[in-house]
Amino acid sequence: MDFSIRVVNKFRIVLSIVAIAPLWMMLAAASTSVYAQTSDDVSNSNASASSPADWTQFLRDNMQRWNPYETVLGINNVGGLQVKWKNSVGGYDAFHQSSPAVANGVVYFGSDDGNVYALNASTGEQLWSYTTEHGTYSNFVDSSPAVANGVVYVGSANGNLYALNANTGAKLWSFKPVNLGIAGNQVNSSPAVLNGAVYFGSEDGNVYALNASTGAKLWSYSTGGDVDSSPAVANAMVYIGSDDQNVYALNANTGALVWKYSTGFTFYSSPAVANGVVYVGGYNAVIALNANTGAKLWSYATGLFGSSSPAVANGVVYVGADAGNAAGTSKVYALNASTGALLWSYSNSSGLLYFSSSAVANGVVYITDTDAGSHNIGNIYALNASSGALLWSYYIGSADSSATVVNGVLYVRGGNNNPSGAGNVYAFSVGGEADLNMRIFPSKTTVHQGDMLTYAFPVWNLGPDVAEGEVLNTQVPAGTTFDYLRISGTPGLGTCTHPPYGGTGQIICHEGDGMAPNTTWTVRLTVKVTAPAGAVITANAATMSDTPDPNMANNTATVSLTVQ
Repeated sequence: MDFSIRVVNKFRIVLSIVAIAPLWMMLAAASTSVYAQTSDDVSNSNASASSPADWTQFLRDNMQRWNPYETVLGINNVGGLQVKWKNSVGGYDAFHQSSPAVANGVVYFGSDDGNVYALNASTGEQLWSYTTEHGTYSNFVDSSPAVANGVVYVGSANGNLYALNANTGAKLWSFKPVNLGIAGNQVNSSPAVLNGAVYFGSEDGNVYALNASTGAKLWSYSTGGDVDSSPAVANAMVYIGSDDQNVYALNANTGALVWKYSTGFTFYSSPAVANGVVYVGGYNAVIALNANTGAKLWSYATGLFGSSSPAVANGVVYVGADAGNAAGTSKVYALNASTGALLWSYSNSSGLLYFSSSAVANGVVYITDTDAGSHNIGNIYALNASSGALLWSYYIGSADSSATVVNGVLYVRGGNNNPSGAGNVYAFSVGGEADLNMRIFPSKTTVHQGDMLTYAFPVWNLGPDVAEGEVLNTQVPAGTTFDYLRISGTPGLGTCTHPPYGGTGQIICHEGDGMAPNTTWTVRLTVKVTAPAGAVITANAATMSDTPDPNMANNTATVSLTVQ
């Protein structure tokens, strides 16, 4: 989970108990402390080792939320980001707290519908899903997955930590602590995987280390509060925060306490570790601690609520903080990692809050914001890492999830809390194109007054990229009246607005999901011919999408028939 939103989730426990714009008409195995269940052996996974450029867990493998391998997307072209694809899989989800992991060409994330999903990173196509069991409070999956050696590790509000086959989604094992904390034993912490062990926190107040292959418990350490913070593992130590207001450093092999530091505030965020320093964000301050001793090196007073987890890149700490919903009060800070000196800050003008955590790649800082109440509006921003200047932004609805950047593609989750407007997983890239090609085929070429006539409007996506937001616009041809519509095709069908039975007028159809390259979507319009013999009936149609089209000449079609 992106524990930048931990405070929101406290209220969600209770809850879990109880037109696009008008379009133109024409175009020019377990220990005794484990409830372990197995269905497959980890070694059976065929997934290959991930690339160094992949973002395989919440803090990345460098524990800094910085991708130093990104070379495609940067300050010179990020302003040209466009939707590569989006997928509304996961359905109704007001908060979208699980942040995506990207490994071996697959995007993994959890959802409030209790599922863990895997999507094709290039097209957004769903590859598999795994449904977690419903627990005492819920089974929403706010934990952000970690992917290692062909296995996906992720926590659930039902109290389990799951290991799933990365290729198929089959459960390999699950671990559930016996102890129940104040809020049950939800596992909202995002696991970290290193050297054959999985580390995570639980709301039973413990930090756990498990054998990554079997799920057997290696050790646990009890803190004085819920542990929703996600661990950073470095220097043979596990760094993690607790609701008891302490940051803990534990021996990664034994779980023994090395040191703890009292922050003076409830700890929601996750530490970042770089160059022998642990960076933490919290209420009113960002704090830097010596990673070996826990001694405070510096602190920077923000004066704002801080639940965003820091990102560290090139000697700079990036973190978000907020003070409510007044315009200009929420800020993103860039601090000198050695001294804590302020380098720059960025304030949005909308009054939205920075609950998410920054992601840094190739000179750009990515962060999302959301509204304080219903969490149904929000944006993702790209800021210049050196100056804080706004380079790009995009409205994605509720934006509590943190972004990931891999090989020139920005991945993030967004949406709203309106069940009729489900959220999306977005992939943005520069220069995506989708060549749409449409035709009109009448069901017959000889027609008479009183005949029923069906027009097929197939739309092909010739590629090379996914076409998002595809729309077809036509009308009931003059000399006919509307009878009915049907939609078919490999994409997600869709919806249409149309005249009543026997009426005339405009028809606008929205494809229900992104069109992958080399797929077809077809609208079929059936009309009744009312024109007399000799009259010419002409059908026109046009199509477009949100993805740039390099060839608009094949986006319109016309066909005419003479009534006999």
